[in-house]
Amino acid sequence: MSKCRPYVRPIDRFWWARAPYIAYTVRELTGVAIAGYGLVLLAGIICLARSEAAYKAWLDFLASRWSLVLHLVFLAAIMLHVLTWFQIMPKTMPRLVIRDEAVPQRLVTAVGLGIAAATFVLTLCAAKWVLS
Repeated sequence: MSKCRPYVRPIDRFWWARAPYIAYTVRELTGVAIAGYGLVLLAGIICLARSEAAYKAWLDFLASRWSLVLHLVFLAAIMLHVLTWFQIMPKTMPRLVIRDEAVPQRLVTAVGLGIAAATFVLTLCAAKWVLS
């Protein structure tokens, strides 16, 4: 019999503390914040369906300080989510080739962020036009 021991890979106890894993975890947590914002909007729809008083109470909640702080947290999480989404997108999609030249990943990210920003501005303009 051989006296060699089988190889046992050492386990790093703090594997989760490395930068790529922390970045991944933060990105996934921003998705939870987006789901939380969706629940706030769903609560508004439910209150609107129940009664005018329930909807007024929901609007009063939205005007409170805690709600404003919560919405600032939601906004920061959504902005981080959008940024990381467009940073990941060119890494996961097939290489984009135009006129036999590969388009740089940074350009794909910049164009995606630009389109998202333009969509946001157009949505604000449309909402202002509809509400006036």
